Amino acid sequence: MSRASRQSKILSIIATKDIETQDELVYSLQKSGYNVTQATISRDIKELGLIKTLTANGKYKYVTKQKVDSNLSGKLLNVVRETVISIVTANNLCVIKTMTDNASAVSGAIEQLGLDEIVGMVADRNTILIVCNSAKDANSLSQEINRLLD
Repeated sequence: MSRASRQSKILSIIATKDIETQDELVYSLQKSGYNVTQATISRDIKELGLIKTLTANGKYKYVTKQKVDSNLSGKLLNVVRETVISIVTANNLCVIKTMTDNASAVSGAIEQLGLDEIVGMVADRNTILIVCNSAKDANSLSQEINRLLD
């Protein structure tokens, strides 16, 4: 089977199942009739631009970068990328510093992501305070926002 066919099947699999490791992906492909190795899957992951994101249950899964970024419009994503100065977690809190007068726009963008980790959020002119259920959720949220900044 062709590379395009295999890569299309990879996208189909990660869209329907939470795949945490390359071995799980190899197994799923082999069950679908694709004779692949981990090395081939590793190359496909790079070519497809797949990334791992943290799920609500604390495990990672492969997703397309477009899937994560599509939750935010291009303009809002640019506001986040261009105005966030720092992100710090403390226990179940996440504090984001932005350039002056941008905290409201950034908090709105973060809210649009619909992240389960967030219990509540307050913003002033340049600071956002996000309350999470746990320290683990605050760290997960921080990682997710930092990934958006890349």
